[in-house]
Amino acid sequence: MGVTGPSRCPGCDEPLDAGDNFCGRCGAELLTPAVPPAYGAPAHGAPAVPPLPAAPPAPPGPPGPPGPPPAPAPSAAAARTAPAGPPPPPDPQARLPYGDPGTPPMPSHAPPVPGHAPVADPRVAGYEAVADAAAEAAAGAGAGAGAGAESGAPVPGAAPTVPGPASGMPGTDPGAPAGGPAAAGAPSGTPAQSTPAQGTPLCAACRSGAVGPDGYCAHCGHAQPRERDHMERELAGIAAVSDRGHRHHRNEDFFALRAAALPDGTPAVVAVVCDGVSSATRPDEASTAASEAAGEALGASLPRGTHPQQAMHEAILAASSAVDALAADPSSAHDEHRQQNAPACTFVGAVVGGGLLTIGWVGDSRAYWIPNDRAAPPARLTEDDSWAAQMVANNLMSEAEANADERAHAITGWLGADAYEVEPHTATFKPDGPGVVVVCTDGLWNYAESAEQMAAVLPHDAPSRPLDSARTLVTHALDGGGHDNVTVALVPFPAPAGRAESA
Repeated sequence: MGVTGPSRCPGCDEPLDAGDNFCGRCGAELLTPAVPPAYGAPAHGAPAVPPLPAAPPAPPGPPGPPGPPPAPAPSAAAARTAPAGPPPPPDPQARLPYGDPGTPPMPSHAPPVPGHAPVADPRVAGYEAVADAAAEAAAGAGAGAGAGAESGAPVPGAAPTVPGPASGMPGTDPGAPAGGPAAAGAPSGTPAQSTPAQGTPLCAACRSGAVGPDGYCAHCGHAQPRERDHMERELAGIAAVSDRGHRHHRNEDFFALRAAALPDGTPAVVAVVCDGVSSATRPDEASTAASEAAGEALGASLPRGTHPQQAMHEAILAASSAVDALAADPSSAHDEHRQQNAPACTFVGAVVGGGLLTIGWVGDSRAYWIPNDRAAPPARLTEDDSWAAQMVANNLMSEAEANADERAHAITGWLGADAYEVEPHTATFKPDGPGVVVVCTDGLWNYAESAEQMAAVLPHDAPSRPLDSARTLVTHALDGGGHDNVTVALVPFPAPAGRAESA
């Protein structure tokens, strides 16, 4: 019997003391407490102990009775067919191969070959599991040896071969996972993502999952943006874009575009933009109601021959009535824990037709005139209903001082049931040459306040590409911070001939 050294940790090869349940170096839990060193083995850190001297030979004794004859040695054929017995008990002091990741592999143990199952360690899998595995391997090797010559099974010791495509399935890739291309990209145990049915809206985040009725992607789980968060439309040569911005949780702006024919057959176009007052209740509903009501009123009155300025005045009153009706809507439940006030919004609209440009507004939404000839001066066509504008109009403060005040954006005119008195502002212009009318909310003009700044941002091809130009203006506001909802409509002058509509 050989002399063994002290018990060592199977993970880091640290020497262990008797009775240790955990390794003092790596902290690994030991399957069995450390066994004391065998007799004659030096303790950890102690000098080696010389072995005991050999015992003297025993004196010869009297002869005993004859024993049974020795059993004959088994033949070679019998040795090959005899079932393999259980493996010998494992040595608990043997070191696990590659147990320490910081040490190189031992020469006597080769690294595991890819594609072949590693041999189970008896101290990890258990002696019974190792014995069962060895017995099954022996049985499988015997069965495969008889069938290998006919079935084409690989012979032990021969080089492995890759099976070709199955008969009747040309081009089959034996390495491809079952389930086709969809399953190839999916990890093991993950169901393959089915292709959404035609017409099903796709997720804006992953671009592959279908959006469920609850507004969430069935594949990645992302909440989908609401349709109102970003809106675009082009109609009869005019266009509008609205975006929620970066700070607000919803888009409280809205717009309406209309096209009509005047009694003489010349075209007329209408653009209305409304900005919901955030401090009011349901501001998004207010801007929607005002925009739609004004658009319908102008679309109905202009073909009857109503003067554009009078039609704009009546449209603003119709929008005001529509917003007032929201305050009396019994369908809206009253919340005693929340302050309730009347829905409110601002208003700005433009009508181009018959060689005239008509503007109407209430609040601080604006309209700008940008001539196609950029050498000509641009102009702002509206005056804000705001605290800052009143201070400047009454010569109480300069424009710079008023705009720097924290009350500068407090509006003094709006549409809503709690408005003191709605005073529609209207104006009609007859421009000398062609140009573009920019109709927008303060979410845009906060980043291009003066007419010169707005003209510098507006692309030169805005008359022929109004939708792309409106996107450019919205992007300018978003790049500047996007602190508010951003909405802009572009109306070329004179009214363009009818063109295709796009959403």
